[in-house]
Amino acid sequence: MAEHSEHTREHGIEFGTLPAELDDESYPLTHERLLSRYGDYEIGLPDSDVPLHEILSPETEQEYEEPESVRQTILNLVGADAVGREGYSDRGGYTADADGSTEGESF
Repeated sequence: MAEHSEHTREHGIEFGTLPAELDDESYPLTHERLLSRYGDYEIGLPDSDVPLHEILSPETEQEYEEPESVRQTILNLVGADAVGREGYSDRGGYTADADGSTEGESF
């Protein structure tokens, strides 16, 4: 399971220690090198932890200029898998149902 910390969670994804590791990396970083060095790092999604090599396609011919570009690529590729339940809000109030009607919850 990925190491959890408030500072490594973003948009439903738990990056664990990967951001710190990427900050210390030399750039530009090829996709092949990224996968060879970090492919086994676990990325935490709401329902499971997934190795980075399962998120990033090995056939990609990309070069990363900075840690932010690696992070953004991961965010783009996990997409809706990281969001959790669609239409769910933990903020209370009103939410629209599939038929467009609204329901409110009083606390």
